[in-house]
This record gives sequence, structure tokens and C-alpha cells, in this order.
Amino acid sequence: MKTIVLGDTHGQSQWKLIVNMEKADQVIFIGDYFDSYDLTAVEQMYNFKEIINYKETTDAHVTMLIGNHDYHYYPEIGNVGTSGYQTKSAPAISQLIDENRNHLQMAYSIDDYLFTHAGVSSEFMDNVFGKDGWKAEDISALLNEQFWHKPRTFDFGMAVNMDKMWYLDPSGDNKGQSPIWIRPRSLMSVNKDTLRKQVIQIVGHTQMNQLDVEGSQNWTGGRYYFIDTLDTSGEYLIIEDGVLKSNTWKSKTK
Repeated sequence: MKTIVLGDTHGQSQWKLIVNMEKADQVIFIGDYFDSYDLTAVEQMYNFKEIINYKETTDAHVTMLIGNHDYHYYPEIGNVGTSGYQTKSAPAISQLIDENRNHLQMAYSIDDYLFTHAGVSSEFMDNVFGKDGWKAEDISALLNEQFWHKPRTFDFGMAVNMDKMWYLDPSGDNKGQSPIWIRPRSLMSVNKDTLRKQVIQIVGHTQMNQLDVEGSQNWTGGRYYFIDTLDTSGEYLIIEDGVLKSNTWKSKTK
């Protein structure tokens, strides 16, 4: 079984080269299909449609996770004051996402691996489901059900404010933030004695210079893999027969 996991695309089409090259059994998009600083809204929308078409026609199992740069175009959400929001193109993007919301989900899991756009905080789970209302093995199902029926749960700062109020860092660096907003420092800190021991998280959202597949960096410890590297090193993650490795699309275009 070969799975490839693609970081934030932001309207770019390198994913086509990757899926054609890898011929994987399973493809996971980590979210953030919109809000490029280089491509027009029309180009971003076309690329999103191409991903949908690929999902519907390929023999591979394709999972499309939602990112914060997609979420704020949901009709019931609107601009939540986050960066990159394309005000002029928002109505068209919002309609496109609304028509294809059945393709998008909040979380996905394979064995001990948990995939979300930014990462799952144990504090977020406690705030939304109660401390005794969830188990690690049920996270994906719970988050997806909540997202499909109560999408506003994942608003910027929502879970933080359910329990207590404090200053909301505009970068999302708070321990109670949702799986599309939280940043690595808060994610790893809040999960130190909880989810870190139970799941291995694979996320995008925070751009990295390279993908650490060895888990050798002291701050990850092999329990977190940050894969928003398509636009830097060009790397994406491969999971095959229980082994994690990376490849890069950039080496194929030189």
C-alpha cells in the first residue's frame, strides 16, 4: 500500500506531476487549495476543479482535507479576518466550495497516523466533546461529524473561547485552536502528556524549509511531520509498507 501526502497547494498544479509520477494507491491532500499570492482566483478555482475531477476519476483513494484558506469561503463562515482572503473573488470561490463540500473533510486516519490541516489539540477535543467524550481512535470520525453538522465549531478561536478567554494570537498560536488553525508550538506543547503518546500527526499549515522524515529534529521527536514544503524544498510525504520517506517534485523539473 503506497500513500502520498501532499502539503498546501494554494492553487498550484505540481500535484499533477506528483500523482502521475508516484502511481500511489492513496493520495491525501492536506488542504489550503486557495489564496495564492502568485496565481489569479480563476487559476486557483480551475486547479481546485482539477483536483475534484482527479478524485472522481482516478483508481486511487483520494482524501481532500480542508484548510483555513478554504474554510473561510464557506457560505456560513465568511471572512473571519484571516490572511489571504480574496474579497472580490470570494462569492465565486464560495459557490464553488459550497457545490463541492461533499469532497472535503476535517480529518483522516490510517493506523496510528492522524491527518489534519494544522493538527489536533487535546484541549480543543476536551472543549468540544468533553474530557470523557472522546478517544484517540475516534478523533477522525468525531471531527468529521462535527464539521459536517456544525462547521462554525472550527472558527478561529472558537474552541478557545468555549472554555475561557485569553488573547488570541493572530497566527493561531493558542493551545485551544482548531485543527485548521493551531500552530506547531502550541500543538506539541498541549499534547505533550496526551495525544503525543497516542497518535502520530501529519499536518501542513505552517510552511517549513524541508520535510523531516527521520523525525530527528528535537522538537518533533518522530511524533509530528510538518509537510507544508511543496513551495520550498518541493517535498511531499510517502508512506509505504509502514516506512516514511520523502520525494521532491522540483528535481523532476530541472
